[in-house]
Amino acid sequence: MNAPIARLYLVVVLLFAVLIAFTSNWTVFGAEQLQDNAKNRRELLEQQRIRRGVIRADDDSLLARSVRHSDGTYSRTYPDDALFAHAVGYSYTRFGRSGLEQFRNDELTGTGNELGSLFDRLSGSEPEGDDVRTTLDPGAQRVALEGLAGRKGAVVALDPQTGAIKVMASTPGYDPNDIADPGSFTRLNRDDNAPLLNRTTQSGYPPGSTFKVVTAIAAIDSGRYTPDSRVSGENGKPISGVPLNNFGNEDFGDITLTEALTNSVNTVWAQVGEDLGGETMQRYMDRLGFGAPVQVDLPESERRASGEFRGGRPIPATSRFADVGRMAIGQDRLNVTPLQMAMVAAAVANGGRLMEPHLTDRVVDRDGRTVDRIQPREMAQVMSESSANDVADMMANVVREGSGTAAALQGIDVGGKTGTAEVDRPCGPNQVWFIAFAPQDDPQVAVATTIECSEGTGGVVAAPIAKQVMQELLR
Repeated sequence: MNAPIARLYLVVVLLFAVLIAFTSNWTVFGAEQLQDNAKNRRELLEQQRIRRGVIRADDDSLLARSVRHSDGTYSRTYPDDALFAHAVGYSYTRFGRSGLEQFRNDELTGTGNELGSLFDRLSGSEPEGDDVRTTLDPGAQRVALEGLAGRKGAVVALDPQTGAIKVMASTPGYDPNDIADPGSFTRLNRDDNAPLLNRTTQSGYPPGSTFKVVTAIAAIDSGRYTPDSRVSGENGKPISGVPLNNFGNEDFGDITLTEALTNSVNTVWAQVGEDLGGETMQRYMDRLGFGAPVQVDLPESERRASGEFRGGRPIPATSRFADVGRMAIGQDRLNVTPLQMAMVAAAVANGGRLMEPHLTDRVVDRDGRTVDRIQPREMAQVMSESSANDVADMMANVVREGSGTAAALQGIDVGGKTGTAEVDRPCGPNQVWFIAFAPQDDPQVAVATTIECSEGTGGVVAAPIAKQVMQELLR
């Protein structure tokens, strides 16, 4: 073979290899991404003729169902309107899918059950999907939305022992029934208030003093401190060479860590964070799920990571760009989701065991048989049970006599932590927070509440909402 022919042969082989690589990528590795792409109308048009399974709340009420039209196609309707818009999502031929409608699309259309689909084709039966039963509690969701009262913010509540999400409220919201109208969908997409955004999993906020719980976990479980360890709470203490002030410039002497959490003393927890160092802080943040998109059954595009950020990218606490002392009190470059902070409270409540949060309880076929039940899954043993009990006692003191008294429940011990992060926004100076769990001796609920652009503090604005949600779920 002469040289020109050999070169031509190599070019043809190379082009053929590139063709195979690209074809394999799109048909195998990128198949799921293409399938979920909102612009992929071919699949959506095909699925118009499938009666999607219904989606139900934990009390069996309907959250989503399909309506048949005279031409044999189906469209989606949402009986509870905007109640669970962000968790349930929407499914429309023209605009794609979101939320559980997207994540559980295979189950809802029956396309994940090849045997069932084959049987439908052979028997001539109309294709149907399976039903999805969720963990969501309509009563508590309504209480959360009423508490938010239209203010931009979010509330998440889950069962710390199983990870079952009971409340996923994000405001402002939207009615998924309106998505059918092209004008409404365009308007919602262009709305500066971002009503389509699920603030519980997609929005990152500075956590303020709620992050001191993470620092307390690292301090106690590492063995470096106990709840009775004494640290100076003097105002203006240098942290990373720059003086740090306490809220209201209040000055404290040597106080215990329990007292420091109760009174949310910045200079104590900043010094603790510096003493622990970035490596120890990062180890416990990793165990709690920071640094990676929050694990929950929602599409990847609707989940974001929590942690330290620089240039829009997460950085470890060991980075030279991280001020560990200020990070330890919820400042510096921290950006967290409400679901992540609910998971922090849940890990403390559940004896140090962090369970993977989930919205789906089970999948049921057309004959009423459970084909898939979501089992509780442990993500990590974040801390020892004794360390968790110590931190839980410290958080309970915050509600008994500290900044979280507005969340106290009669006859029930509540553990909590307030947060008031100063933000540079014209709409209001503070991002207010409250994270909590109850009852302390047998935790049934862990909650995180946050509101954007507030004039008040976490203890005054956010804690009462968390109280109402916990009260509803513990009835």
